[in-house]
Amino acid sequence: MDEAIKQIGERLKGLRDVLDIPAGDVAELCGMDLDSYLRMEDGDGELSVSSLQKISRKYGIALDVLLFGEEPHMSEYFLTRKGQGLSVERQKAYQYQSLASGFRGRKAEPFMVTVEPKPGSEPPHKNTHQGQEFDMVTEGTMALTVGKKTFVLHEGDSIYFDASQPHCMQALGDGPVKFLAIIF
Repeated sequence: MDEAIKQIGERLKGLRDVLDIPAGDVAELCGMDLDSYLRMEDGDGELSVSSLQKISRKYGIALDVLLFGEEPHMSEYFLTRKGQGLSVERQKAYQYQSLASGFRGRKAEPFMVTVEPKPGSEPPHKNTHQGQEFDMVTEGTMALTVGKKTFVLHEGDSIYFDASQPHCMQALGDGPVKFLAIIF
């Protein structure tokens, strides 16, 4: 995990250097203070897929390039076999597996997300991003907070929501929760 996070941070710094963007501008875009953003670039801070998505949209770079360092190449189809999607752990509790990383010009970002339980911990940080999101639980149970409302989703349950609303997920019980997340 640590190496992948460091590589993402290096790509963020490289993007800023190439486009001559002040770190403060990117921090503001992500809704974080400068020190938090710089820790993200150094590979020491938590990475938010929503922040990476904001950066990719604003500066016209594919999210895959930031996450995995690869440009998507396929335009007719892209097949992802079970357990084979490119994956990144943006923090210890979350692992994102991209299900369409090789398809260029995507209109949506599908991920299989695994959230590990964090017993007795503080509530997770809420994220926001443009567009809409669809989540469907495939294993386990999770609490999903959208705005001020918290929903408990069990295996087979799904939700579609406005992703500009602050939202977060938390595994309930002793095991991880896995869910399909599609960001539009």
